[in-house]
Formats: sequence, structure tokens, C-alpha cells
Amino acid sequence: MGEGPGVNSHKTVVFADMTGSTALYEALGNEGAAAVVAPLTQAMGVCIQQHGGRVVKSLGDGVLGLFAEPGDAVLAAAELMREHRQWIGPQARESHVGIHIGLASGEVVEVDGDCYGDAVNVAARLCERADDAEIWATESVVAGLRAPRGMCFVRLGHLEMRGKAEPLVTYQIEWRAENRADLTVHSELRSDLAALVADTGPAQIQLSWPGAYRLFSSMDIPVNVGRAPDSHLCIADPRVSRVHARLDWRHGAFVLTDLSSFGTWVRFEGSEAPLQLRRDSCRLIGSGEIALGVPFADASASIIGFQVSGTGARQQD
Repeated sequence: MGEGPGVNSHKTVVFADMTGSTALYEALGNEGAAAVVAPLTQAMGVCIQQHGGRVVKSLGDGVLGLFAEPGDAVLAAAELMREHRQWIGPQARESHVGIHIGLASGEVVEVDGDCYGDAVNVAARLCERADDAEIWATESVVAGLRAPRGMCFVRLGHLEMRGKAEPLVTYQIEWRAENRADLTVHSELRSDLAALVADTGPAQIQLSWPGAYRLFSSMDIPVNVGRAPDSHLCIADPRVSRVHARLDWRHGAFVLTDLSSFGTWVRFEGSEAPLQLRRDSCRLIGSGEIALGVPFADASASIIGFQVSGTGARQQD
């Protein structure tokens, strides 16, 4: 039962939503798609309840749940993903739908069977940003938690979010055992990016800017980026610090570390959500862009393109 109308309490919000449901309705029609979506929505709610959470409402192709303890919310989200992977195994390709989940902790107001608050909004927006089969969470969710067996917490960096004055430190909760070796482990919220993937071979990264490019291998590391004339990549922009960022090769992956006064922004290809680094690090995979000193929204930003090939190019599943 709920806590009554108008009750303000600290909760962890789980916003679980389906991916591909719109295409499913187009492919199967309303009746056929509903036969897939409705049982999955019900199963999502059952999983939340089994782990001590309460389903506030179903969203057609998603579920909003509340937990008193963030650890229970993390376990429920991971188990929901595992159950869904088993469920979709025998499904025909045209019937496939995925799931992505956002988690946030904070004050929640419950009124007339619904809930409101910043944590609800943040959880929903993290869910929107996460890819299929990904769980994204705020630092308030994972702070103080140790990753349960079979999971790890991966620091994504500072994420700009609509309606928030300051970027939020965001984590990915990696529930897939086969992917854990490829990710930065932050089970104790470490910021040193230790324990990256095992070093299994050479890789290259191409850095490009208007009219020029340079190619570096894992043997050329470290690479310094900044305004200083002796930088490997010298960027003549007063908003770029003399020693702005450093590119390292750590256990099989290229890692970018911000060392600047004003920050660095990273945008991966296929994602509209940039990560902001403030004396933080992130792993560079695939291809994308790096903005130095000012965000991508500034048309005058100094932007470096990157493309990783070889070991470090492997994308997350």
C-alpha cells in the first residue's frame, strides 16, 4: 500500500521502459504487439515487487517503481535485465523488444497514487539516454554500495541534463558478466579508472580537426593535448588550457583524462548526450568528437574528432 497522499520521502526511483515498441506496433499491428508488450510490462512489475519495490504505475510499455533502499533497486534492475534476456531468447526477430532503465535517488512526493519529484524526472531522462539493455544511475544511487556479485559500476562522467543547472555524475550498472572485462570498474567509486580491459593487442586512434589529422598507436601514449607549444596536439584557442587533456593507454583501452580549468566534453557517434569531464576520465570507444574548454553547443568550440581501431574500438553490446 502507498504511504498516503502528499507524503514526502526519500526513495530510489526505477524507470524501466521498452525499446523498439513503436516499430513492433508497426510490424505486428495493435493486437499482435499488445500480446508481446502487455506480458512484458506485467513481468517488469512483478520483478520490482519481488525485490521489495512498489509499482507506482504502468506506462503502456514501461513501469515506474519506488524502492526504500537503493541496493534493492539495483538488484531488481539487474534481475529484470537477466529475466528479459531469457525471455527474448526464443522470440522471433520481428517480436523483439528491448529494455533500458534509469535509476535516481532523492525526495519523492506521493499524491493520489502517483509520485513526483526531481528523482522521478532524472530517472526518466536517464532511461531515455541509456541504450538497449543498459542501466544508468545517478551517483546518489551507487554511492556507498558495493557492486553485487556479477555486476560492476562504470563511471560515465558528468552528464548534462535538461532542467539541471549542473551536470550529474552518472554511472552504468553493468549486469552482463561477459561485458565486465571490457569496462572500467568503480565498485568503490574510484576515479582512477583502474581495472580496464586486459591488454590483448595493438590499437590506433585517429585524432582530426579542420584541415589536419594525426594517428597514434598504443605505443605512442601518452599524448598531451593543449595550448602549450610542446603539446602533441597544440590547439591555439585561449579557452583551451596549456595542458588541457591527456590520452593514455590503460590495459587495452584509450582513456581521455581532463586536466583543464574549464572542462572537456565527449560525444560518441550515435549519441546526442555528451559527457562532461571535469578532472575525470572516460574510455574512448568507436568514434566521436571531443570539445575543449566549451561545450558542443558553442559554435566556436575547438572540436577534435576521434576514431579508434583495433582492440580499443570494440563497442559495448
